[in-house]
Amino acid sequence: MKNILLILFSVFLSSMGQIVLKYGAVKTVDQPKSMEIMNFLSPINITGLFLYGLSALVWMVVLRKVELSYAYPMVSVGYVLVFVFSYYLFGESLSMNRIIGMVFIMIGIIFISRS
Repeated sequence: MKNILLILFSVFLSSMGQIVLKYGAVKTVDQPKSMEIMNFLSPINITGLFLYGLSALVWMVVLRKVELSYAYPMVSVGYVLVFVFSYYLFGESLSMNRIIGMVFIMIGIIFISRS
């Protein structure tokens, strides 16, 4: 149980990193090409990159404890998290095809987690 929580924590951090970077991209101001580095160095983007880095550190702990063939498919939980957060935070579309795809991903995760 502890290992699955570590995996999910890493996936959650990675997903939140993606959401924060999306938020930073949406909130950036149009600037001349010479000033684009300022967008990259904005606090929100730095926060997103920090979350990715923290996720990688947790993932390294996971890899020491868990078989890769078990742990790596669990990363797909991140697709579902990003899908849900994108809908609620950014108003992205929820098509039936996307919902069905997410259901299949979750079914696959359930099968793998029981192995």
